Amino acid sequence: MTDASASSPAADLPGWTHVYSGKVRDLYRPAVDTAADAATDHMLVVASDRVSAFDHVLSPGIPGKGELLTTLSLWWFDQLAGADGGRRIPNHLAATHVLRPESDELVDLIPAAVAGRAMVVRSLDMLPIECVVRGYLTGSGWKEYVAEGTVCGIPLPAGLQDGDRLPEPLFTPAYKAPMGEHDENISFARVEELVGAERAAQLRDLSLELYVRAAATAEANGLILADTKFEFGVDADGVLTVADEVLTSDSSRYWDAAAWATGSTPAERMASFDKQIVRDWLAAAWDGQGTPPELPTAIVERTAGKYRELLAKLTA
Repeated sequence: MTDASASSPAADLPGWTHVYSGKVRDLYRPAVDTAADAATDHMLVVASDRVSAFDHVLSPGIPGKGELLTTLSLWWFDQLAGADGGRRIPNHLAATHVLRPESDELVDLIPAAVAGRAMVVRSLDMLPIECVVRGYLTGSGWKEYVAEGTVCGIPLPAGLQDGDRLPEPLFTPAYKAPMGEHDENISFARVEELVGAERAAQLRDLSLELYVRAAATAEANGLILADTKFEFGVDADGVLTVADEVLTSDSSRYWDAAAWATGSTPAERMASFDKQIVRDWLAAAWDGQGTPPELPTAIVERTAGKYRELLAKLTA
């Protein structure tokens, strides 16, 4: 597995031209001289070992994280394409190999330098909505509930505790802010303004369907999917398509189901298999001003171990 630093620049990859880097992923389009091999409407998404928290990329990275996230995303895309027995949900994955007609040579589109942590995907018209679904009360939702009795403006029953299961999963969308700015929680009415009433309803309904299916799969493997976020785009035929990462330990909270059932404190109940370890350490060690401190080796190793454990539990 790779061990890229959080500050490593995007790699130069043969056959691909770098176009964008997010907090964790690097995006490439086919180079002009290789467009005949990779369709011009395809992209290469490379997951790095960078880790972010509170909208900051931290250092060092988590060894092997890019490969673990990619493996988990690919596994979930397969489940949501019908391997779990549910209906097939369109996704943005494309073939990673092509056949050169002139030579009958099978060409691998993923460069060796990023093998295991890259996906070839179809280019989509991405929608500016983070489709967050919450099945349990925690994180920023818990803070709002304590102050207002609501989560993203949605009223909840009194008397809930940190880590409690919600009466039903909630669709709590956010507006995807430009790079370097904070995402903004928004109302469903605002989603309708941004993408139209019909598309907003599709985003809500599909996000909730995906969450319910994934939560059932997680439960069957001794895990709780507390919350997650999805991103969607629209393809050339207008089909709503799930994209980017899906149900990873970066985009979701996963808890140990047995610990949740027997724990007497929030920390015991919410034994996590995600980057909550990083969030908790940073919240305690940093006041939010200036440059975040470097992650201690012990935190890096614990986080990497939890990512590996989650993949093993889900795919066993």
